[in-house]
Amino acid sequence: MPVDKNKEIVQEHIPAQRFADLILDMGTFLLSSGAHCGRINSNINRLANTWGFEINMDPTFKGLLVKVKDKNNPENTVTSYKTSPIYSVHLAVLTSISHLSWKVQDENLSIEETEREFAAIKAKPNYKSWQVAIAVGFSCAGLCMFSSGDIYNALIAFVAAAVGSTFRVKVASMNFNAMISISIAAFITTLITGLGTLFNIGAHPEAAMATAVLYLIPGVPLINCVIDLIEGYLPAAINRALFGGFILLCIAAGMTLCITLIGINNFN
Repeated sequence: MPVDKNKEIVQEHIPAQRFADLILDMGTFLLSSGAHCGRINSNINRLANTWGFEINMDPTFKGLLVKVKDKNNPENTVTSYKTSPIYSVHLAVLTSISHLSWKVQDENLSIEETEREFAAIKAKPNYKSWQVAIAVGFSCAGLCMFSSGDIYNALIAFVAAAVGSTFRVKVASMNFNAMISISIAAFITTLITGLGTLFNIGAHPEAAMATAVLYLIPGVPLINCVIDLIEGYLPAAINRALFGGFILLCIAAGMTLCITLIGINNFN
């Protein structure tokens, strides 16, 4: 019973606008980190149930609209919207915020403590671009070998993917549209593997060309699209599908332009 009384005290002193600001910040950060809508809804509802709020949430690919209503004081109600940050998949963020929402529910954290812990999660540094480039290179090299490529083809795929990934991050840091950075990365990656094809390096140079660009495939948006579709978040699912489809189009455009320019006419 003492725990319930403490909860009531916490609930009475949380303005709806403050709670809305917190869940909008948390929800949009989840969106930009690659969370599907059902995950966002469950994380936010844990906070709402703990602090005595009723929420209605309308997530899209670009932002989040919430209506917050205090169950004990209907006048303490607010509706707010926030645009999500630049899309950058970071699955560790999803786990950290999920743990925080369970901690709020199990330990009855105050909103001040929750805000501090969430700020610490946001402040964590992302992976360095060179680390991502090396990981991407090894992944594409492995895929190349699975596609009948030899060690030379795998080495070309490694270099092409690592260099392309580095250029993609560099172009994106200049605040260009994300699709431009993806098209440039696809072009550069295909240029390097295309040279391997022209000089007939390795047993199957076409394997390097086909697999080196796979790091650009929008796996998370496409998977989340299916999950959102199944769970009934149709607007978000459609947005994710269009976003993923346009990325695939940009990859194809970058590859086609490069293949045409360097004169490869027997690529199947």
